[in-house]
Amino acid sequence: MRKTVYAGAALTMLAALVFAAPAQASDRHDDGDDDALLSVLHGVPGLTVDVWVNGKLTLDDFAPGTLAGPLKLDDGSYKIAITAADATSAENPVIGPVEVKLKEGRNYTAVAHLDASGAPTATLFKNNTSASPKGQGKLTVRHVAAAPAVDILAGGTPVIKGLENPGQKVLTLNAGTVSASVAAAGTTEPLIGPADVPVTKGKNTIVYAWGSLADNNLGVAVQVVDSAKWRGDSDDD
Repeated sequence: MRKTVYAGAALTMLAALVFAAPAQASDRHDDGDDDALLSVLHGVPGLTVDVWVNGKLTLDDFAPGTLAGPLKLDDGSYKIAITAADATSAENPVIGPVEVKLKEGRNYTAVAHLDASGAPTATLFKNNTSASPKGQGKLTVRHVAAAPAVDILAGGTPVIKGLENPGQKVLTLNAGTVSASVAAAGTTEPLIGPADVPVTKGKNTIVYAWGSLADNNLGVAVQVVDSAKWRGDSDDD
């Protein structure tokens, strides 16, 4: 029962964050498109739901570890309802409905996840879409797992130290492939990985560590976000 209540609370916060995100944002994506870009990561283990927007099924059987979006939305008011999985309509939501107003030109990811102590929570992240220097891309690491502070290792060497939940760190690197792993802060024994992570020119590759260390269900989710084009880049580079 306690787990169900916690999960419901986390998804309630997720709904509020997803649909309030553009009103709080200060960053705009730079592709000339003024729609709001919204992505959602479900990082609370053990609960599958359906998500309805304005009475339409938008996310069906939304399972832990799933990344949805980006949704491209005009500014205006939207109504969200969260129901049990496989509901036939939004008429009997377990959460909501919540009506909020969106503003245009924002790029965010809302994450439902566990905090460091294992309680469900939600965090709204700004996705960095600024241009990288020629031939480089961005690698963003986000700690949204029920685990203590971690170090991020590239080729066995710490490149990010002491990252805490729900923190993030953005690196600008030469395009290529990085062998990355996650270890407890001050150690080098991988808790996750190692895994090859691509760093792509003109992209922001976002890696999420989610789940629970105590429950032995740590996982990784990856999101790729377009960045603004650096003025020195050309399509043929």
